[in-house]
Amino acid sequence: MDFCHASRLFRRCALEFILEESCIYYMAKGNHSSVTDFILLGLTDNPELQVILFGVFLLIYLVTVISNLGLIVLIQISPQLHTPMYFFLSHLAFVDFYGTSAITPNTLVNSLREIKSMSFYACATQVCCFITFSVWELLLLSVMAYDRYVAICNPLLYVVLMPRRLCIQMVISSYIYGFTVGFIQAMATFHMSFCDSNVVNQFYCDDVPLIALACSDTQIKELMLFIIAGFNVFCSLIVVLISYVFIVFAILRIHSVAGRQKAFSTCASHVFSISIYYGTLSFMYLQPKSSHALDKDKFASVLYAVVIPMLNPLIYSLRNQEVKNAMKNIIKKMYSSNQ
Repeated sequence: MDFCHASRLFRRCALEFILEESCIYYMAKGNHSSVTDFILLGLTDNPELQVILFGVFLLIYLVTVISNLGLIVLIQISPQLHTPMYFFLSHLAFVDFYGTSAITPNTLVNSLREIKSMSFYACATQVCCFITFSVWELLLLSVMAYDRYVAICNPLLYVVLMPRRLCIQMVISSYIYGFTVGFIQAMATFHMSFCDSNVVNQFYCDDVPLIALACSDTQIKELMLFIIAGFNVFCSLIVVLISYVFIVFAILRIHSVAGRQKAFSTCASHVFSISIYYGTLSFMYLQPKSSHALDKDKFASVLYAVVIPMLNPLIYSLRNQEVKNAMKNIIKKMYSSNQ
């Protein structure tokens, strides 16, 4: 009996030991592959330069918010701007405001902190928001190119071919598709395991430096990023190029110099905007992983995420006579009401 009892006790202790060791192993393994937060390196580790960048970023953000929201309000309260072109422009202003608000405020806060940390879920949310913003901007620029094509090539049928219902459908479809892409890409990114390091070589949470941190297989994520980003850029660029080929031929058929200048002026702002956008986007994402220099990508990221949202409303307003006339009318009404 004593021997049997000792045997059972030995087996019980051995089983408990094995289970305990197994639990410790899997807990250690889980802790090794899970990351609770990320450390952002930012643009520089120089304290004096960080203060300067804080001032510059704050100024750019204030200009971005005021100009984009101001443009949206101006389009809403000005009857002469209630056309498809300005309907799309108001949504582009909203997207620029949304995109820069997903990046810049957190960057401003981190620039004043010694340790620029960001929680796992906050980082995932920022990745989703930023990709969504990128796709929205891409699609809206394509829709605006098609709108310019219809306006210049079929001016008499412009109102018939671009009814408000169609404009709303195109914008809503862009929003739904952009959010879907952002959500799927963010899920794929944070489904990977992060083991060796949680230090992100960027001033915000972005796909490319996060992929570089992953310790699990990144081939599927890299393939997804390249195919989806490539598909979006290629399709939208095709729409833009085809639209402007027809626009150029239509403008060349205009006999009067004044007519040609007016047609070119309506497209100049859009051409300038898409040139900056597509060039920056292609440089950031349409490269193999081996050719990425993350430090060089930071400059493109600043241009893409911070500067472009500020430039768009300035480009479309300062070079647009209808917008300037609407602003003058609002100022006159405000001035006359105060007297």
